[in-house]
Amino acid sequence: MGLLDNLRPKKLDDNQVAISESLLTLADVIAPSAVSIKPGSINISGTSARVFYAVSYPRFLNDGWLEPILNMEKELDVTIVIHPISTAETLKKFQKKVAEVQSQINIRAERGEVRDPQLEAAYRNLEDLRDKLQQAEEKLFDVGLYIAVYGEDDTKLNKVENDIKGILDSKLVYIKPALFRQEPGIQSIIPTATDELLTHSKFNSSPLSSFFPFTSFDLTSDTGILYGINRHNSSLVLFDRFGLTNYNSVTFATSGAGKSYSIKLEILRSLMFGSEVIVIDPEREYEYLAEATGGRFFNISLSSKHHINPFDLPPPGDDEEPADVLRSQIVHLIGLFKLMLGGLAPEEETIIDLAIRETYALKDITEQSNFADLEPPLLSDFEMVLAGMNGSASLISRLQKYTSGTWSGFMNHPTNVDIQQKFVVFSLRDMEDELKTIAMFIVTNYIWSAIRRRLVKRLLVIDEAWWMMKSEDTASFLFSLAKRGRKYFLGIATITQDVDDFLRSPYGVPMITNSSLQFLMKQSPTAIDNIQRTFNLTDEEKFLLLESDVGEGLFFVGLKHVAIKVIASYTEDQIITSDPSQILQIKNARKELNDSQL
Repeated sequence: MGLLDNLRPKKLDDNQVAISESLLTLADVIAPSAVSIKPGSINISGTSARVFYAVSYPRFLNDGWLEPILNMEKELDVTIVIHPISTAETLKKFQKKVAEVQSQINIRAERGEVRDPQLEAAYRNLEDLRDKLQQAEEKLFDVGLYIAVYGEDDTKLNKVENDIKGILDSKLVYIKPALFRQEPGIQSIIPTATDELLTHSKFNSSPLSSFFPFTSFDLTSDTGILYGINRHNSSLVLFDRFGLTNYNSVTFATSGAGKSYSIKLEILRSLMFGSEVIVIDPEREYEYLAEATGGRFFNISLSSKHHINPFDLPPPGDDEEPADVLRSQIVHLIGLFKLMLGGLAPEEETIIDLAIRETYALKDITEQSNFADLEPPLLSDFEMVLAGMNGSASLISRLQKYTSGTWSGFMNHPTNVDIQQKFVVFSLRDMEDELKTIAMFIVTNYIWSAIRRRLVKRLLVIDEAWWMMKSEDTASFLFSLAKRGRKYFLGIATITQDVDDFLRSPYGVPMITNSSLQFLMKQSPTAIDNIQRTFNLTDEEKFLLLESDVGEGLFFVGLKHVAIKVIASYTEDQIITSDPSQILQIKNARKELNDSQL
């Protein structure tokens, strides 16, 4: 038996025929379980769809006219079918059409009728197109535009249909549902390269190019700093947060996703554009950045030489009364003591209120006095006043650890930090966890008091903001900063890796809605569903956040958002890196340089 005999098909017996007929084909695998066809819609395996086709276009089509449809946050499919037309056959028809139009113009002229601008424009267009076809500069095509929308029922389909028609009608592009032709319509939509609707309009090459479907949102402005590269089309994402509705931002990411790296890059670039920056740093990540840019670094801890007196009073502004400033400070201190003392009963809160007023009065600070140049009291002064009041024994016993106990070195001293610098960092890494929330509250209030003294463009960065969102008092204070900051030319940048703790706070979602910029980076599977609900993400965007690399994510400005990748130059990277191995290399290189100079 030769080789050719082996290649000849063999006759199958009955068992082999039965087996082959029972095997699933590709068509069996991808075929829907059921199809229900109505005149105006088609239901495929429980999902309703409606197919439309374009019937009319305007005289001129601008580039990107289809972009609003392609970027709709709806589930839809768009198919553009293009059939080339023979140029030779077209030129024969053009000759006849040009003759007809010329004849109509001549007849009107012989009758002495008024010139028809439409006829003359048509004649010029036909002549121009015929010349370009003859010179092979243009070609003609039969073009069909089909759109399929999807929904749970006809009500949802009608809503999406109204949205699409509203967008296209404004551009003088009119569509119709494929009534009684939904089955050939869906056959034309699916990616099998078949056109069964056969509803076409004729286009030459130039207007056809405006159908180009691979478009995406450009998220950029004329001024501002570079936040990154648009991953859709490699355009630049440029924005000035101080040119938006408010100046606030939120950044959510898992540990190691690059959130601190991206905000450091923004800080570095903001400093170059004249902004002042203040950072509350829980992990001492910004020390080298402060050193490299000539900023100030304050380490806040129980043994630190840097102190902030919580009784400091900001000087009244031009539009503020001293009484209002004092009352606001008293309210703030009551909130602080709630944190420090583990909550206050109503009668204890009353005692604290009276004691704060008397403590200020010891230093001649009252609602009627000008306290701009007066020395504020200390926490030990407050304890002394509290000791002379009835019912304060429990309060004093809880307060003593801050005045004379282990924690006294933290806040029972006059303020000796100066933040009138271009770049200031407050590090809380060495502060005990029990005191970290209190420390963030005190530092943030001190910064707020300093901000109100001088109007200048500032950015306040609060890294690991979930520490402040853990307590209602600190979360409320942070939210008030976000709401009032615009008046003082202040932008608040909150960064957190614990998304659930942040959103669990009653002030979590309001913080997001009061932020013009939102940056979502790589998310953990446990938090992604919460993120998807909060930001109304599609499933594709959800998976993008789960699979994002370091420095990648979604960047929101208002109602628009794009996929972004943060890019830094080599010099910027050397200054802002958080990679421990890279930091160690930089330190070793600096040490070798210093040793060689010695």
